Amino acid sequence: MASKKLIDMLNQAISMELQVSIQYMWQHVRIYGMHSESVGGILKEVAITEMKHAEEIAERVDYLGGEPTTKPAPITVGKTPEEMLSLNKKAEEGAIAFYREIIKTASDEGDIVTRKLFEDILADEEDHHNTFSGLLEK
Repeated sequence: MASKKLIDMLNQAISMELQVSIQYMWQHVRIYGMHSESVGGILKEVAITEMKHAEEIAERVDYLGGEPTTKPAPITVGKTPEEMLSLNKKAEEGAIAFYREIIKTASDEGDIVTRKLFEDILADEEDHHNTFSGLLEK
């Protein structure tokens, strides 16, 4: 089975995914202004994807004999669309860096399934980062 280190990393990833799924959904609810309809829809779509990530990771933690966390990392919604998107871009950058660490640790432990799961999630996170970066361009 997986090491305590890897299970702890997976639980931290769950916390991050829960955080952004709530953060993005609340932003979807709270965004106002000229672009709120289009940006709000993107936020909702990404929030749902992030919740699916949390579920997939929790299922993996359970399979590996750990107990999936239910606690999200700190949530910051922001006030303006620009602040929201900047917070989200930063959150995605953190996830990208951390998920690369998880991929390396899983690979080092010979856990091919966890490595593959995070390679797939990493691709989504890079896409989300690209989306938020693009929306922030002037």
